[in-house]
This record gives sequence, structure tokens and C-alpha cells, in this order.
Amino acid sequence: MSDQTGPKIPLPRIDEESRGYWEACARGELYVQQCGDCRLLRHYPRALCPDCLSSEVQWQRCTGKGRVYTFTVVHQNQSSGFREMVPYVLAYVELDEGVRMLTNIVECKADSVKIGMPVVVRFNDFGGGVSLPHFVPVKAKRRRRSRG
Repeated sequence: MSDQTGPKIPLPRIDEESRGYWEACARGELYVQQCGDCRLLRHYPRALCPDCLSSEVQWQRCTGKGRVYTFTVVHQNQSSGFREMVPYVLAYVELDEGVRMLTNIVECKADSVKIGMPVVVRFNDFGGGVSLPHFVPVKAKRRRRSRG
């Protein structure tokens, strides 16, 4: 794995509840938890289902596709690592599976982000076995012009 490039941001604390999520991210796969009893999909990882309080946990692989549910453009952040990134887009993305994730929209200008915009996950390797899921806009397919 490569070392983190760019700003040195604080990395997540990996614990038993979130280990499966972070291991999947390191492989370039996006997983969310699913309750083994009521079948609710959820993100962020946690020990108990917020709906039925079951401790039965399964992991569900996601397509990594979704839409921007809401967002803000951060122009000021004095926290170490983040101040070098401004402006950046902090967004909730609603995955095709129905789960919402707090994330960043990257690889586009902040003023081009729109609510409802289709996005797809990209993993950024920060070294030490940690890859963070960020989302990029889905490029619109060009229509072929018919000849005739």
C-alpha cells in the first residue's frame, strides 16, 4: 500500500464494530451492515440495530452508486489536515440500496455539485490499511448522433 498523499487528516479508529467495513474499503469494496433479524440496512457500523436493537449483524455489499442527498461546501476549517483541503464538499450520499453515508464529493469543482447528482464511490488510500470512500460524479454518456 502506498503512503498517504496530500493533507494528513486524522484517520478513523478501527474497532470490532467497524472492522468489517474498513477491511472492505481497503479492498476497494463498499459494504454496509444489515440487521440479521429485521433486515434493516444501516451505515455507520454499530453493534446494535437502531430499529429493533438486535445484535445480529451481517455485511451487505453495495454497488457503490448513489445520488447526492444534500451537501455543503466547506470554505473554512482550521483543523489540521483539513485546512489544506478547502474548499471541499461534505455530502450525504444516498446509495442505491437506500442507506445514506456522510462522505466527500471529489474530482469535480465544488460549484458543480447538485442535489440529486449521480455519483459513484472511489477509494482513496491513506496508508496503514486505511482507504476512505469518497464519491465522484458519474460522467454523462454522450449520445451518438444518428446519421441520416
